[in-house]
Amino acid sequence: METMRRVLMLLVVTVLLAACSGRSTGPAGTSASPRPQAQVSTLPGDKTRNVSPTLPVSVRVTRGVLLQVALTNPEGKAVAGTLSADRHSWISTEPLGYGKTYTWHGSAAGPDHLPAPVAGSFTTVNPQRQLHATLNIGDGDTVGIAAPIILQFDDHVSNKAAVERALQVQTSVPTEGSWAWLPDDNGGSRAHYRPRNYWQPGTHVSVTAKLYGVAFGAGSYGREDINTKFTIGRAQIVEADVNSHRMIVIRDGQEVMNFPASYGLSSDPQRNTTNGIHVVMNKAQTVLMSNQAYGYVNIPEHWAVRISNNGEFIHANPETTGVQGSSNVTHGCVNLSTANAQEYYSSAMFGDPVEVTNSPTPLTGADGDIYDWTVPWDSWLAMSALHS
Repeated sequence: METMRRVLMLLVVTVLLAACSGRSTGPAGTSASPRPQAQVSTLPGDKTRNVSPTLPVSVRVTRGVLLQVALTNPEGKAVAGTLSADRHSWISTEPLGYGKTYTWHGSAAGPDHLPAPVAGSFTTVNPQRQLHATLNIGDGDTVGIAAPIILQFDDHVSNKAAVERALQVQTSVPTEGSWAWLPDDNGGSRAHYRPRNYWQPGTHVSVTAKLYGVAFGAGSYGREDINTKFTIGRAQIVEADVNSHRMIVIRDGQEVMNFPASYGLSSDPQRNTTNGIHVVMNKAQTVLMSNQAYGYVNIPEHWAVRISNNGEFIHANPETTGVQGSSNVTHGCVNLSTANAQEYYSSAMFGDPVEVTNSPTPLTGADGDIYDWTVPWDSWLAMSALHS
């Protein structure tokens, strides 16, 4: 009996000593690792898919600091980023690629000096199609006061509002203007920007289209960002009253040319010079003109300034010199003498307005891709995808 009592007392002392030792044991008697105090979180979270490549991604630590951090693409290249001064967070500073998996690396530590891993991965969206876009005005160009900014896409854009929110036009002087979506043309959607009234001469214009990473709809995304900077030149306006049989050029408020002209034959609606504000689109010293319905094909005409895509030009036509200034006999073009056409040609630039008046046939969207100034301002605003 005495021996049994001694054994029980020895067992109790052993249990008490184990309880007071402060040591914990895990399964099968192994020691559990202490949990670090620092807590690491990433944005987006681990295993997230379809992440926008332009979304800034970040890692943050609470109750601790970041010791080292890196985000790498599948090739092992590190993404550029900035570590905060207090070392509590890191954020990316460059866009990511489409359809790639990015992986976090690094560690953090808290007051306990125990390491907390920076780990995890996410995958960016993989577009079905990447749409390309172009701007019609080149960087450093000088254009006329009626020049529209044209953003042309190589396919259809479904989510026009998302695209329009990515567009920005800045001007050196306050200018009221708006984007408008015209019917698809040239293989894709197109957005035009114009001011409410003609641009002020000398205005510096900056256009930024941050299209990369933007969801265009129907599985399409923007391929790249594009931008341009240009200047509005002198104010040159062509006044073309078809009843006057003359063409007057006003530059910066002063009449600089006043030429006898012949316009489209008014008795034939198919030959009228169309009424409304045209825009100088381009020019060439020689253009081959054709109209099979009227029996001519590839007739060379010289000093030709295009003002619409329906075949309207201001150009030289020696054959009508005898009636220029007295009657309209042409096939829709504005005919001048060779010397007068060359003089005007030398002064014309893209974006100059050509104001045709008193013609019975209006310029419409069917006549070419720059009919912007024939649309009333309220209607133009309604053509914006962001119009409320």
